[in-house]
Amino acid sequence: MFEHIDAYAGDPIFKLVELFQADPRKDKVNLTIGLYYDEEGKIPLLASVQEAEKRSAALKKPRAYLPMEGLASYRQAVQKLLFGADSVAVKDERVVTVQTLGGTGALKIGADFLHKAFPAAEARVSDPAWDNYYAVFQGAGVPTSSYRYYDAKTQGLNFTAMMEDIAALPAHTIVVLNPCCHNPTGVDPSAEQWAQLIPVLKERNLIPFVDIAYQGFGRGLEEDTSVIRSMVDAGLTFLVASSFSKNFSYYGERCGALSIVCQSKEEANRVQGQLKATIRRVYSNPPTQGAQAIAAVLQDAELFKQWDAEVAEMRDRIATMRKLAHEKLKQKAPNYDSSYFVDQFGMFCYTGLTKEQILRLRDEFGVYMLESGRVCVPGLNSGNIDYFVDAVAAVVAP
Repeated sequence: MFEHIDAYAGDPIFKLVELFQADPRKDKVNLTIGLYYDEEGKIPLLASVQEAEKRSAALKKPRAYLPMEGLASYRQAVQKLLFGADSVAVKDERVVTVQTLGGTGALKIGADFLHKAFPAAEARVSDPAWDNYYAVFQGAGVPTSSYRYYDAKTQGLNFTAMMEDIAALPAHTIVVLNPCCHNPTGVDPSAEQWAQLIPVLKERNLIPFVDIAYQGFGRGLEEDTSVIRSMVDAGLTFLVASSFSKNFSYYGERCGALSIVCQSKEEANRVQGQLKATIRRVYSNPPTQGAQAIAAVLQDAELFKQWDAEVAEMRDRIATMRKLAHEKLKQKAPNYDSSYFVDQFGMFCYTGLTKEQILRLRDEFGVYMLESGRVCVPGLNSGNIDYFVDAVAAVVAP
């Protein structure tokens, strides 16, 4: 019956992880998948999460189905974290938030919802972008292409080209934006550039779809939401996909949310109904345990303070690895411009290395990164950074 089905080529990132794990060499470095590792190369279990899980388990609540939109306390906590405790939009009940299966689930539910609301709409993502955007939006029936974003010559943002492309889009085009810690480049627009872009999004009647997967890993939990709050202040209608995989180190629990800022409470009620209908036909209900723990952390002042400090510790370690890599590469490869390590933000660096150099790193040194040149910075630590720097210096040597 299924002889006509094509073989799945596999996800390129997960395939690289499998190659790394099968590599028998002792000296090898995994800089592929977007996971936060601590100084010992382990995925941390946050103390705030452990305490929240302990409290939840002690309640011995039955595991009934959650509502389609998810746990109420979780959704309220997400709104406070993203939009602020004093958000007028939240107080006016113009913000709809539903619990989703991770950030990817939020994108999927949002894409399905938008395709039904605007069947002719297309989506635009940055060039380069997280590859899965294409799969998610095209899988929802939304044609997807790119707008210019990264400048390979400067290893920074090509803001002029970005503005030109977005300003030329027809109304109701879905524009996917990262408000902080851009994946894969680590290159973010400045506050001044966002201030120029937001009015264009409104004037062109575009549909911003903000994807914030790394809140707290850029400048701070509050600071990383500044773009979202500026969009609210500007009166935009827009979507936000958020995730707790990274900042809670909670990857396997698949805890995310989709929030939509509307123009009125009545509009928000209709949007929520359609989101519930979309969720019902995809997975019916989200899971309970992770949402309960996150809600407990976000709503308890003591646990929130502890979690905020843990996020700061992760953010600071990433910054330290960036600084060390830059300083050591300046010494070992003085002709190679490694300033991107300190100019970019978040978990990822865009190295600008050629495919040939990247394959040499993998084959000769066991240093694994994506063929795009993206490096997951938390994969570096004091035990492997010298080896990494020596390997890069070897492949970039004239």
